[in-house]
Amino acid sequence: MNITLKRTQEQIELIQAMGSKNRDTAYEAQVALAEFIGPVINEVVSNAPTLSNLFTPLQYNADDNPSIPLDVYYDISDEDYINVYSTNSPGGLPTNQVTPTHSEMKLMTYKLDTAISFDKKYASRSRLDVVSKSFTRAAQEILLKQERTSGNLLLGALAGATTTVNGTSKKHTIQANQANRFLLDDLNAMMTLAKRIRPSWAGGTPVAGSAGLTDIIVSPETVEDLREMAYNPINTRDADGAVAASADNLIAAPDAVRAPLFQSAGIPEFYGVSVMEIHELGPNSKFQKIFNVLDNSSIDNNPNGGRSAQTVGDDDDLVLGIDRSRDAFVRAIAVDQETGSEFNLVADDQYSIRQAKVGWFGSIEEGRVVLDDRAIVAVAVER
Repeated sequence: MNITLKRTQEQIELIQAMGSKNRDTAYEAQVALAEFIGPVINEVVSNAPTLSNLFTPLQYNADDNPSIPLDVYYDISDEDYINVYSTNSPGGLPTNQVTPTHSEMKLMTYKLDTAISFDKKYASRSRLDVVSKSFTRAAQEILLKQERTSGNLLLGALAGATTTVNGTSKKHTIQANQANRFLLDDLNAMMTLAKRIRPSWAGGTPVAGSAGLTDIIVSPETVEDLREMAYNPINTRDADGAVAASADNLIAAPDAVRAPLFQSAGIPEFYGVSVMEIHELGPNSKFQKIFNVLDNSSIDNNPNGGRSAQTVGDDDDLVLGIDRSRDAFVRAIAVDQETGSEFNLVADDQYSIRQAKVGWFGSIEEGRVVLDDRAIVAVAVER
């Protein structure tokens, strides 16, 4: 991700003006650049392929108190209460807020801040590369804070999620069919689980069908498992329905499946499900340790006769599956009434002439909630 300023005469003059010894001239140039680059940073942050942008934006006026009427999102419920997960501070652990279905739920919001500065000599010398890299760093800092907040919220909702299906309580995390591998069978089981725990409001088949899963969030190790399906067997059962032996009756994937895996190493989509690869998942990773702290035993047996449930350790792996077809993940975002922008970038006037620096600070006010934990499932893979 890079923000690049084109080397045009107008931009060169604007950057040089920030290095002026005249304080008013320099500050006016800072303000003008902030008005120009603020919407650019907001566009970069809003369109980055991160966990943060899996949440549906809900804009509200900056001076307002955002809320969600839950009875609009839930037509009917089997019980009198639903579980809503939210965070009270950026990067904080999620809180399970038990809320009456027919009520107005107030959203807790917080600010994500960033600040940058550099020496005036770079402005005087028209170093557009330094200015561009500085604003890129500001956008990266906002993205990093959003990523951690989103990950903590999703993992917290997953750790505490259970749903009763036909009289049986089902956890939202199941054990992988085989150790050290994520197979097509595991993805298939995730799809079935996602459909079963999210029927229509009447408890039957949704009118437009059930999407089940739209995205899976995986580690680099899981992407490796997907790639190796091009040359390794994928079946988990023998012809008689018994669990497949490790050395006989093994079947490779069809050529129509293996050929695209050979041709596309990135695997943006698999079996009709979008694949998002993140480094925060995997053995001894940040998100794996967070999930273990929250609850490392919230897993069920493999439903297809594979391995029994085991306690998840730091050296194991998680494959997260979410359903974005329903508004379960909501991100309330404040919008400035004057500029209409979500990201507010302001020229920083704390620097004196003696310090010989120019700088800016910016912030986003937002709040994230998981309105329905039935929109997230997972597979635990022992590594």
